[in-house]
Amino acid sequence: MSQVDIYLDAAERTNTRRSYASAIQHFEVEWGGLLPATIDSIARYLAAYAESLSLNTLKHRLAALSRWHQDHGFPDPTKALKIRQVLKGIRTLHPAQEKRAKPLELEILRSVADWLTSATAAAVCRGDSANALRHTRDRALVLLGFWRGFRSDELANLRIEFIEIKPGEGLTCFLPRSKGDRNLEGRSYSCPALSRLCPVEAVEDWLALSKLTAGPLFRKVDRWGHLSEVELTPSSIIPMLRKLLSQAGVADAESFSSHSLRRGFAQWAGMSGWDIRELMSYVGWRDVKAAMRYLDGVSPDQKARFEQGLDRMLPETMGVSTPQLPGLSEVTLTTIEVTIDLSPFNGGRRGVANALRDMASTCLARFQAQPLDEDGRRYRISVPTPSNDTLDEHLYTLLDELHRIADARECFLEAVCRDPVSGKHWD
Repeated sequence: MSQVDIYLDAAERTNTRRSYASAIQHFEVEWGGLLPATIDSIARYLAAYAESLSLNTLKHRLAALSRWHQDHGFPDPTKALKIRQVLKGIRTLHPAQEKRAKPLELEILRSVADWLTSATAAAVCRGDSANALRHTRDRALVLLGFWRGFRSDELANLRIEFIEIKPGEGLTCFLPRSKGDRNLEGRSYSCPALSRLCPVEAVEDWLALSKLTAGPLFRKVDRWGHLSEVELTPSSIIPMLRKLLSQAGVADAESFSSHSLRRGFAQWAGMSGWDIRELMSYVGWRDVKAAMRYLDGVSPDQKARFEQGLDRMLPETMGVSTPQLPGLSEVTLTTIEVTIDLSPFNGGRRGVANALRDMASTCLARFQAQPLDEDGRRYRISVPTPSNDTLDEHLYTLLDELHRIADARECFLEAVCRDPVSGKHWD
């Protein structure tokens, strides 16, 4: 292998190469397709598996086929209008709800952590070093995975030499490469020490018991208590987590996956008052739409708005007294008009349409946005305003999120929020 080939090989994730190779094999061997392919053959291939494979799987197969044609110097048939129309038809005739991992809630996290603590103590008492190591490792993995919102591949890729622990303060770790790091720049992640369910303390316990000083943080432990030299594989974390949940007495353990840790943390953060910008920065999301997929629960602010409406309407219509939530009557809403002016970086209009759609469905939707024009450029929103400072915070956060979406869709943005009563502007 030449020096150039070595660098080209390093530029692509091993999992990507493996999955693309599998997709090409499926097209050629299982379906019997020929490469280079024609537009008609790819359309027939999609139609043949439209009912048995998910739309995301079909799109992945198309990406692999597209890559093969580009690498071998052939015209790319996957970009043809006919292929896009076939995909649109499949989406219309075979709608499917996206499957998402069940979030691991804080109570479940506590149950698993407590069970592992008890199991570790029992293993130490009976001299079972293998299970003592395994349970200590698992407790560190689960707690760090939850509080850092890590995916299974990120947990598997953690290395001890890239971890810095300050006892009682927190932990910092560096990942040279991860799924969302398209430019391979690497990223540092920090995690605070907590008063309970502490991930920092759990990692310290694991390092002290295992006596590891370098190499992968989380490794396989065999039946005799020997530690492997290599890291756990990401695919092994799912059955490991399900086994822990089952042992801890959690019902329906099979509905959880390694992604449940990330979703559980995101849901906890959302219910604890984190705004979307803060959560995206902590977890490492760059796309607002991707982050919002994790926040599918009802937020406290949204619940307060429901209760406020019930409290205002039911006493008059039912003629009975309704107990009021503490402090709910003090929350007022300020009507704000939002004006959005978007223009694309490269002259295309699709990015503008996608940006407007993302803005309307995410950050504007939180404030019960009502469009004021047919183009979707002007909205009226209702902002909870217990104080002027809170109003400023809500609106500046909203503007930051609008700019983040515009950047992701490669658009220039000029956005202004205006109070039609006072005439005050935020931009």
